[in-house]
Amino acid sequence: MAEMDTSSGGGHKKGPGVKKSKKLSTRVDLTPMVDLGFLLITFFIFTTTLSQPTTMKLLMPKDDIQDKDLTKIKESGALTILLGKNDQVYYYEGMDPTKLQSSTFKKIRQVVLTKKANTPVDDLFITIKPGKESDYKNVVDILDEMTINDIKRYAIDNPNDVEELVVTRTEQANGIK
Repeated sequence: MAEMDTSSGGGHKKGPGVKKSKKLSTRVDLTPMVDLGFLLITFFIFTTTLSQPTTMKLLMPKDDIQDKDLTKIKESGALTILLGKNDQVYYYEGMDPTKLQSSTFKKIRQVVLTKKANTPVDDLFITIKPGKESDYKNVVDILDEMTINDIKRYAIDNPNDVEELVVTRTEQANGIK
């Protein structure tokens, strides 16, 4: 609380008939302000929501898969993206992995956009198949491409034996070690 000291000063006169004004000293008690500060800090600590962890939502398939649970896709709308070693990206359209084509992460966006433009929205389905020697970063990058290109239907799967063989031979032919 602020208070005024009125006890000092006053009563001194300089000369006859001259009254000197009283000197008032002010003292401000900061205790209530400090209390209020700590109350506000305590209030914000208790009412603040801590940052939520940001994780990627991943839906895993059930263990017992039946025919009714399988997603049926048209061959004309299928695009399979295979992730190889050393940031290599391969893709093929349809169901024939022998039509494999090489690409890079810079060029795969154009491939996805072209496929999206030429395919009805309900038929487009992209399968992402990271190889055994692909990086986690490459998987995240291709998932980012799906988000950037607004692809609604895609899945992650393991490459089958034929796809692994075709990718391995393509990498050997291109001199990728």
